[in-house]
Amino acid sequence: MSITITTAPCCWGVDDVNNPDLPAWQRVFDEAAAAGYGGLELGPYGYVPLDDRLVAAALAERSLFIVAGTIFDDLVSPDNRDSLLRQTDEICAVITRLPQPPQVAGQRFATPYLTVMDWGHDERDYAAGHFDRAPRLSDEAWAGMVANIKAIAERADAHGVRAVIHPHAGGYIEFSDEIERIARDVPQESAGLCLDTGHTFYAGMDPVETLRRYADRLDYVHFKDIDRAVFERVMGERIRFFEACAQGVMCPIGRGVIDYPAIRQALADIGYHGFITVEQERDPRSVAGSLADVRESRDYLSSVGF
Repeated sequence: MSITITTAPCCWGVDDVNNPDLPAWQRVFDEAAAAGYGGLELGPYGYVPLDDRLVAAALAERSLFIVAGTIFDDLVSPDNRDSLLRQTDEICAVITRLPQPPQVAGQRFATPYLTVMDWGHDERDYAAGHFDRAPRLSDEAWAGMVANIKAIAERADAHGVRAVIHPHAGGYIEFSDEIERIARDVPQESAGLCLDTGHTFYAGMDPVETLRRYADRLDYVHFKDIDRAVFERVMGERIRFFEACAQGVMCPIGRGVIDYPAIRQALADIGYHGFITVEQERDPRSVAGSLADVRESRDYLSSVGF
């Protein structure tokens, strides 16, 4: 395999850009480089300035590149279409001007990517990880979400950016039936998939089996790990997904329940080449532990052949 390991601002607690406790983006860049990563994601819209000259200089100073930008928003509401497309334009205009990594043989699409995730629905947030309890969209609402995703993907493609759909705990694309449906309704020529081992496990699926099943759609991968004791406890509570993350449900890779040697074998078997981003959602008030955790994750992955 030709694999490049990157990281993302969520490892520093950056998910909600309105959270007053977020660390400075320059700290995230500093610590990503210090932990041995060559690159990272831009993070949620509005976190890193949408100023390509400023950000490109900051990346160059640290010998970093950007692998992806992110749409993390309500993909369901038809009224949100204009905002989604504006975000797409602004993000893609920046990431396509930032330093990029060398592309590898066998990689399906060049970087940068645009990860597309649904978010912002209380009824699903409180049901994250609960297949039987989580409400599903009506056929009409689902069709509206698909139309929004296709519009985002088409706009991203106009910028030369590959959109990848990321199933996410607490959104309307999370569980096995929803991943199967979105893979059917949004064709490969429109968008790929970014499968996340942690979100896959959180939603009750086997990460190894899921990577194998969607090998023909897999353009990008996220790695996480899950603390079993915390996971089993929060599954018995009425709790929002990011509240569970603040309590430590995500842990450094290698400490949790996910079998990464088996993940490596699966990716080798399906011939995956390209980029894998390490993530560990957390409370930004615990950012003092971020550098040690992302370094531990990187070191563990190296020890098992990544």
